[in-house]
Amino acid sequence: MSDAPGALRRWILAARPRTLPAALVPVAVGAGVVRPDSVAWFNTALCAVVALALQIATNYANDYSDGRRGTDEQRVGPFRLTASRLVAPERVHQAAWLFFGVAATGGLWLSARTSWWLVAVGATAIAAGWLYTGGPRPYGYYGYGELFVLVYFGFVATLGTAYVQGHGITSAAWWWGLAAGSMACALLEANNLRDVDGDRAAGKHTLAARLGRERGAWLFSGFVVAVLVGALAAHEPLVALVAVVAYSPGVRVAFSNRRGRDLLVLLRYSSRAQLVVGAAALVAFAARGS
Repeated sequence: MSDAPGALRRWILAARPRTLPAALVPVAVGAGVVRPDSVAWFNTALCAVVALALQIATNYANDYSDGRRGTDEQRVGPFRLTASRLVAPERVHQAAWLFFGVAATGGLWLSARTSWWLVAVGATAIAAGWLYTGGPRPYGYYGYGELFVLVYFGFVATLGTAYVQGHGITSAAWWWGLAAGSMACALLEANNLRDVDGDRAAGKHTLAARLGRERGAWLFSGFVVAVLVGALAAHEPLVALVAVVAYSPGVRVAFSNRRGRDLLVLLRYSSRAQLVVGAAALVAFAARGS
């Protein structure tokens, strides 16, 4: 493969950089929503390490499991290590568990500083990350991926970060958990809408594959609406307005006639929108001062 990425770049591409905002935005929002003037910076940094490591570990785990099952043979999305056959599956498997280990180490350190109850939460997050496409009955193959993303990259990441600030969890934090999780789900749909045809051929029944390309656009839009609901319920109408503007290009693409590789742009739009809305939320928190 003369056009194959280099040894380091292939690992970076397989970590799926455009999906990483799903890990960092809820941490940033969770840190700022409770007391933006007194953020526990070290605890927040540990939350970011845990979330980012879990995201990368899950991406590598998906690469390994999908590649071993042959699911990625029909894919048109980002580079895959296992399916490309440029990297031995065992090395991808080891990389996934290396990052799960980083997440576990950061989580234990955070738990020692705050509450040991977080150990149980972290253990379920690691299990959920692996079993998304791994194990004998991967739940991502049966249309439950959105539930995992909403729970762990929405409520758990946002509320967990808010909790370790030491000031309690406000009702606004719950609404921001919904908003952050819905943004992560929109990012997931950007991937799954692109892969509808390949997933169906491979027997991977994601929610988008079950609904089909056309109705899947409504699913993407539904998560965008949930972002607006979360921001409005948290009394941040300007952030909701920013979300409308930021997600408009993606919604237009979702309802277009594009399929397969032509939908790659939807992932870029969704990733950018998540960063823009997250930044707008932080500005709003700073302006309120509490």
